[in-house]
Amino acid sequence: MKHDLVIRNGWVLDGTGAPGFQADIAIDGETITTVGKVHGSGREELDAKGLLVTPGFVDIHTHYDGQAVWDSHLAPSALHGVTTALMGNCGVGFAPCRAEDRDTLIELMEGVEDIPGPVLHEGLNWSWESFPEYLDALERKARDIDIAALLPHGAVRVNVMGQRALRLENATAEEIARMRAITAEAVAAGAFGTSTSRTISHKTLAGEPTPTLKAQEEELIGLAAGMAEGGGGLLELVSDWNTPDPATEFAIVRRVAAASGQPVVFSLTARHDRTEAWKELLALSGEAMAAGLDIRPVFPPRPIGILMGLVGSQNPFSGCPSYREIAHLPPAERAAAMREPARRAAILSEDRVAGSNFPLITRLHWARMFPFGDPPDYAPPREASLEAQAAREGRRPEEVAYDLLCAGDGSAFIFAPLTNFADYTLDASAECLRHRHAIVGLSDGGAHVGFISDGSFPTFTLMHWPKRGFPMEELIRRQTSDTARAMGLTDRGVLAPGLLADINLIAEGELALPQPRMIHDLPAGGKRLIQGARGYQATIKRGQVTYRHGTPTGRLPGRLLRRHESGMR
Repeated sequence: MKHDLVIRNGWVLDGTGAPGFQADIAIDGETITTVGKVHGSGREELDAKGLLVTPGFVDIHTHYDGQAVWDSHLAPSALHGVTTALMGNCGVGFAPCRAEDRDTLIELMEGVEDIPGPVLHEGLNWSWESFPEYLDALERKARDIDIAALLPHGAVRVNVMGQRALRLENATAEEIARMRAITAEAVAAGAFGTSTSRTISHKTLAGEPTPTLKAQEEELIGLAAGMAEGGGGLLELVSDWNTPDPATEFAIVRRVAAASGQPVVFSLTARHDRTEAWKELLALSGEAMAAGLDIRPVFPPRPIGILMGLVGSQNPFSGCPSYREIAHLPPAERAAAMREPARRAAILSEDRVAGSNFPLITRLHWARMFPFGDPPDYAPPREASLEAQAAREGRRPEEVAYDLLCAGDGSAFIFAPLTNFADYTLDASAECLRHRHAIVGLSDGGAHVGFISDGSFPTFTLMHWPKRGFPMEELIRRQTSDTARAMGLTDRGVLAPGLLADINLIAEGELALPQPRMIHDLPAGGKRLIQGARGYQATIKRGQVTYRHGTPTGRLPGRLLRRHESGMR
């Protein structure tokens, strides 16, 4: 028998968490037809001897809402074995949207997810107004991975309430009913649910908070009810969990889940200023799951960290007046200007915070800022911090940071972990990994293009955690069948006959992460940080090889997923 594609002699980690085994895999069309001994030949064959053969990864938390409109290659995620991505998280996105609200949604996405306004203005063709029309626009473009979309609460609120949403006013009963209807329409058209944000970290560049920040419980129940009426979906949320405390706010989430019968996922990070809250939330979610409520945390497998540098969109001195005078210069020229004694003295004497448009600037501390090397170290020791270096040298930390950034051609980065590194260990992420109901995620692929590069989370997980006692087969399960089922997908995430042929061939011993680099390939000449990986010998999407050794083959079998289609519950 002739198969379309045969993978030979691989060590199969099938996505269920079961121990690995030696096997061939036959693929016909988009589907796996055999896992075992394949006697027939393939029109195309891949030798996987010595390689891990895994399902393609499913990333539940990305922000490709804009990039998916103009780009067929959804890097960085596709460079790290991801074959399915869920976007529209954190309550931000571009539909529904009236023409008069376009600037508002762009400004919100620019501030919350660091996707530059000029990039979005040029890249978005606005061939839609409603969310179903947005899905239709996405469906017209071929891609290297499958995408699915959540309905963003921020866009819905602006669409229904206009300026009142931006003023954080409470929605009326009539407005909640309209949001409910929009949600039902979106889910019926294929949305995988809806997303919302309740964190003050989500602001426009002008400092205005996300319009969903103070949405009342009745409004959230309305959204969830709309999901149920549209056929069912997922509620995704991010919160500061301080209105007034984690238990009180989590009780709201429980009531929303109970009233609607819909699953909930929420971002769980170990903050450095409230170091015990994540433990309470992890326990509360476990209690909810035990009570039959599907409320699961999504956590990062390493610190979420900012890369600050002259080539990026942020650095510790971006808000200083004397720095802003030269901010337009190319990095190498800016570095040279910064080395001038008078300029150096002026910048170091100015207030770094008052003029900053970066909403996270007050959460950055020299004690948790580190030189970022190549290869990158995502868990540097305390003594490597800029504060510790300054103490050893008898200087101020800002002087150490300044001289690091303006050395040479100005290409250096400072790594500033924001979460999951309070005690200078990755213990918080390890604890979440030990809880089977906690979901690995928060890569934010497609977002924070100028100062965060966490699309490499899947690769880091496979590099770091097996050395700390976590079985590789479980780490694969957590990024394949577990994330797929959390989305409601049953046609992928496991290597078995009859399921979708989304597959990675991985040389485990060769897995490596280089330092991220800045490239200029966005619309309007925009720039973004991109981090590839070594060790992925091939990635297969719907039976077609889309990447070989990290290089795209040109095949684009990815498509838009609509939740009501087959393979989804």
